Amino acid sequence: MATTKKKSYDGFTEEERGAMKERAKELKGKENPAEAQAAKIAAMPDADREIAERLNELIPQVAPDLTPKLYYGMAGWARNGKVVCFFQDAAKFKTPYATFGFNPPVVLDDGDFWPTAYALIKLTPAVEKKIVALVKKAVG
Repeated sequence: MATTKKKSYDGFTEEERGAMKERAKELKGKENPAEAQAAKIAAMPDADREIAERLNELIPQVAPDLTPKLYYGMAGWARNGKVVCFFQDAAKFKTPYATFGFNPPVVLDDGDFWPTAYALIKLTPAVEKKIVALVKKAVG
């Protein structure tokens, strides 16, 4: 007698699979990047949306050559099509805090150990100042 065994999968989470699907859609490139990013930000929960909106005002002021772009369904800012920095809202992967991060080839080196992503709970003037400094360093 054949029995059906339910498979258990310990690989990617539903959120991770969703991000990969979003990335595949982004690579097809049929949406206007700025409009797609604005729509993604508009759909975020209030606290994260406010942070993302402010970052979307701040980053072009600091680095006008960075353009809006989605990155695995997250708000990102790119140079020559390559994402330099990104904002991951807390709901994206059901984490307790949002994240602001950087991608290679950005050079934020500081010895043998340095962060490339930062937990971001509230965007205060002091935090904005740190983000401005990091983005300036990232774009050289």
